[in-house]
Amino acid sequence: MSQVGKFIVTEDGLVDLGQFLWDDDLFAESLQKDLPVELKQALDISQSVRNQVFSADNHTITMPLIDKMVKNALTECGLAIDTPIRLRKSIFNKNGLIFSDNAKRVLERRYLKKNVDGEITETPTHMFRRVARHIASAEKNYADAGAVSRVEETFYQMMTQQKFLPNSPTLMNAGRKLGQLAACFVLPVDDSLDKIFDSLKCAALIHKSGGGTGFSFTRLRPRNSNVGSTGGVASGPVSFMKIFNTATEQVKQGGTRRGANMGVLRVDHPDIMEFIHSKRDNNDLNNFNISVAITDKFMKALAKNDAYKLIDPRNNKPVGENHASDIFRALTEQAWKNGDPGIIFIDRINKDNPTPKLGEMESTNPCGEQPLLPLEACNLGSINLALFIKKDEDGVQVDFEALKKLVWDAVRFLDNAIDKSLYPLPEIDQMVKGNRKVGLGVMGFADMLFQLNIPYNSEQALETAEQVMGFIQTESHAASVALGKQRGAFKNFKESIYNESQDLCYRNATTTTIAPTGTLSIIANCSSGIEPLFALSFVRNVMDNDKLTEVNSYFEKVVKNLGFYSPELMNLIAQKGSIKDIDEIPQEIRDVFVTAHDISPEWHIRMQASFQKYTDNAVSKTVNLPHDATVEDVAKIYQLAHDLGCKGVTVYRDGSKENQVLSFSSENRQHGSTDKNVVNRPDTLEGFTTRVITGLGRLYVTVTELEGQPFEVFATIGKSGRSTTAKTEAIGRLISLALRSGVPVEIIVGQLKGIGGEHPVFQNGGLVLSIPDAISRVLEERYLSNGNDNSKRRQTNSILGEKCPECQQTISFEEGCMKCHFCGFTKCG
Repeated sequence: MSQVGKFIVTEDGLVDLGQFLWDDDLFAESLQKDLPVELKQALDISQSVRNQVFSADNHTITMPLIDKMVKNALTECGLAIDTPIRLRKSIFNKNGLIFSDNAKRVLERRYLKKNVDGEITETPTHMFRRVARHIASAEKNYADAGAVSRVEETFYQMMTQQKFLPNSPTLMNAGRKLGQLAACFVLPVDDSLDKIFDSLKCAALIHKSGGGTGFSFTRLRPRNSNVGSTGGVASGPVSFMKIFNTATEQVKQGGTRRGANMGVLRVDHPDIMEFIHSKRDNNDLNNFNISVAITDKFMKALAKNDAYKLIDPRNNKPVGENHASDIFRALTEQAWKNGDPGIIFIDRINKDNPTPKLGEMESTNPCGEQPLLPLEACNLGSINLALFIKKDEDGVQVDFEALKKLVWDAVRFLDNAIDKSLYPLPEIDQMVKGNRKVGLGVMGFADMLFQLNIPYNSEQALETAEQVMGFIQTESHAASVALGKQRGAFKNFKESIYNESQDLCYRNATTTTIAPTGTLSIIANCSSGIEPLFALSFVRNVMDNDKLTEVNSYFEKVVKNLGFYSPELMNLIAQKGSIKDIDEIPQEIRDVFVTAHDISPEWHIRMQASFQKYTDNAVSKTVNLPHDATVEDVAKIYQLAHDLGCKGVTVYRDGSKENQVLSFSSENRQHGSTDKNVVNRPDTLEGFTTRVITGLGRLYVTVTELEGQPFEVFATIGKSGRSTTAKTEAIGRLISLALRSGVPVEIIVGQLKGIGGEHPVFQNGGLVLSIPDAISRVLEERYLSNGNDNSKRRQTNSILGEKCPECQQTISFEEGCMKCHFCGFTKCG
């Protein structure tokens, strides 16, 4: 029986188990106050009683019944105690843990504890209690014992209310044996085999714990350089990146996914061109994001259309030069092709280095939002902005009072996490506790804008971004100063840029970062980071091929209040992926509820720059470009990112990855995407038949269409042998299967076109080589000609992605990473 509709009678009132959660930890503590039992026994009793309560037929569970259940459980433990049980309402928590199906799936697969048989051994409530208790225990170093329990409850509430969530390793590992809580690491790669493989070993340990690693390969000598110790020649940075990539392939993060890496090379390294093209093949370096570290000198040379010096990292002396425009062209062309490499502005990053005396920053974590010194790590967490909206006589506005309290509590949480984390190397432990960097960020920004009735692509949205992030920045610094006065400044404070401010005592060298929220935003049921919404409505395939339409809750509420909600409209939106062209929806609604594929690249960059203005570290975001964007468009985005003060930028051009799938069902064929699900054939379809002369006879190609796109191909050939007839029919069937599975017509044409046969013949428009070549001509002329409207329709704005490796549905490109909105898979965090 479900706990919904079930009640428990306590000393101080009735508890509705549909609204309150049974907390084993609190129940056990209550038992220990009344009975001489150990904690493990108390927890076992609580679990036993809870299971009996939820399986009982009674709707109302009285205290005598609970008492009987406890006594029976005590007897099973070999204890005979007559003391009556006192049941208090305080042992039940207000149910803030209402999870979507996606969130439940993510929690079960990645976060909840499992035994050796892979069976889940904790609930989400237990997980959050485990994390809160472990992080709050750091208070013992600074306060009285009473503060520990108060802080634990504060941490527990902010997580269970989904107002704040720490990075994934903290949820996974807090209070457990592994104990590594940080998400972001940067490791040095020095120019010797011993040190290279030391870094590789450390990376493996970090990946195992759920962390991501960044590396700069700039210190490695160029390819074909002399190696003095052996008399041989060096293989160069890219070759060692491949070794790191292969090693990463073998280690899963937190037991659930392979590790994520960032590879960086300075633009003035002699091997920069090889690095730029190192991911030309999508199968190469598939466990790496890569970024070129752009220098100010390079940008000045680019502006002057001039050359710049290449530097040998062994002695920092010039060894040649490249023309800046040639490198920039190669960089933008490769990013246009498949999204890699991105760029980071390394000199700008180092201008904001709070501890320059300790060294230069040379790399970031995998998604680019956290520049770090070598051997440094950072703990991250995100505030759910969607929950900080209030309504009063002045209307709907941001609840800054509540936001301030949360910011202060979150900074305390992240600072405590530094003390409680177990790091893989003593050198990392020393660096982390020397600088105590934390990265407090946000998620749910698009949902906040929906509630404020502000379009994402508007000046008002940029102003809101600066106002909210400026407030978080100011308050997080104030919280850090307050902690510094209580606990002491970070150890390297005197080596920092803050040492000149005699009246400030920062506890943390940095406090803010806009990180990818990945699975965290799924758990919190909010939009990702500062990204626009992926889709307002989409179709999810569930068991037995049933389809379930899911709708953004804020949009659904608005359309229901305005009276034009209908399942048919939601399905239409799911098919289109956008409401911008649905005339039946008022224009003011269409303006506010924009999605990622409605927003121009310039607005993506401007939003990133608005948040960067008030962020200590950097911002993780993806600029989505339409399929028909040009290399020049990519160049403009990179230049705009530099001009507006961003610390880096990642682009993804719609359709630039192979084996793609689009979640908007009817658009699959229009946008050139693939899907493993074969679309069922409607009873009636319209089409056309074309006759083509081939060397084996007259070929009749019949093509049926669905929504203006090819759906099936039937091919027959007259007066030919059975073998040729069978092969022709087979070709048609396979093409039909491919089309119904969402394979783009251009890919099919590319596979068939040019196949040679025994009897080529001339036909109007050129030489027909074979039957498959003839079919390709029919499809190409109908659907791929330059002036064809269908061809233009394929190149609309969308957010195509690769196939999810776990559920085979859409991977979107957001926050500098890949994320599946269907099963929760994420490559980076």
